[in-house]
This record gives sequence, C-alpha cells and structure tokens, in this order.
Amino acid sequence: MTIINKKIEFKIAADGSSASGKTTGCKLIAKKLNMKFLSSGKLYRYCALKIIKYNKSYNLKLINDIAKTITLKKLDNKKLYDHDVTLLSSEIAKKSFVRKALNKFQKKFIKNSSLVIVEGRDIGSKIMPNADLKIFFTCSINKKARRRLKEFRILNKKVTLRQVEKALIQRDNDDINRKISPLIMPKNAVLVDTTKLSLKQMEAKLIDLVKTSIKKKYGNI
Repeated sequence: MTIINKKIEFKIAADGSSASGKTTGCKLIAKKLNMKFLSSGKLYRYCALKIIKYNKSYNLKLINDIAKTITLKKLDNKKLYDHDVTLLSSEIAKKSFVRKALNKFQKKFIKNSSLVIVEGRDIGSKIMPNADLKIFFTCSINKKARRRLKEFRILNKKVTLRQVEKALIQRDNDDINRKISPLIMPKNAVLVDTTKLSLKQMEAKLIDLVKTSIKKKYGNI
C-alpha cells in the first residue's frame, strides 16, 4: 500500500525526545502513504524568525499577528534553522500565549486534512487527543549524539561526541521538566525505539504500524 484510500480519514500524532528520529519517521510515513505532514516546531521557528526580522520584543499581539500570516509554503524556509532562530524558538515555545496562538493553526490544518500526520509537543495530548494513532519516538543518547554530530560540527568543527551527548541530555531534561507543555508520552501512544533501526527498517516498522492501525479501524481496504 503506497497510497491510502482518499475516502477514509486517518490522523496520526507523533512526538518524542530530541534527535529520536520523529521528524524523519513522520516524513517517511507521509511520503509513503501520501499523507499531509506538519512539524509543529516549524511554527515556533517561523515566529522566532519574524520576531528577529522585526527586531521587536514579542508579546501576545505580535505573536497573533504573525500566526495569522503562516502558510505551509512559508514554513519551507532554510532560515528557520539559523542558530539565533533556533535559540529564540526554544524560548518562545515555553510561553503559554505563544502555544495557544499557534494551536489554532495546527487545529485548522488537522481539520482540513483527512489524511494527516502532525509531529510535535502537545499533539497527542491536547491538539489531537483523539488521533487514530499516536507514536512516541525514543532513542539512546549515544545513537542520537552520533546522528547529530555532523549538524553540530557545522557550527563548531571542534565539537566532540561527548559534548553533543551532554547537550542532548540537557535538552531532554529541559523538555521533560519544563512547566509549559513538558515532554511526556501520551496515553495510548505506541513507543518506537529507533536506536537499532536503519532508515529502511524504520520505514518498514512505521508503515506496518500505520497499516495495522488502519486495518483495525476500517478492516481490509
């Protein structure tokens, strides 16, 4: 099955720790099964990019104004991954009024799509609590660090594997312990450990998981 029957409705919520393979996994599912995909982290990055561009202190009005201009096309921007954008997006993501403003875009995206997969914090617990399938990605620290080492070395060629490990451990601890939208595994989510999986193995595992869930909901289609 490469394309799901367009007449059915199936929605997937995904989350997981940093560098666990959640975005890559979701993209594999979306491409293979022709589903619309949204990484909610891009919404916060887009807001951060605009705040930096405007050179303003962010507040509720500015965030709401920015949120109204978001489109999927605008989220396809390499500048969203600039270092300063990454730092600011992490900061604003902890603000409840920012999350509330961006939740509207996510809910609209989900409502207007019959076949959709959305990845990010709160998706399975608040944004899409009744998702047909909830996936929670995890991976060992050492494996995650090895995956991210190349990315970190773009910013600092001298960075070591141990330094990357420490950074990821800190990131996960911050996400788990933050007051606003902490990293938690949603109720009824399926845990997918990508530590020992190659890309092909991960794709096979995820597609089988989705197909099984669709069959459970609709039977043979």
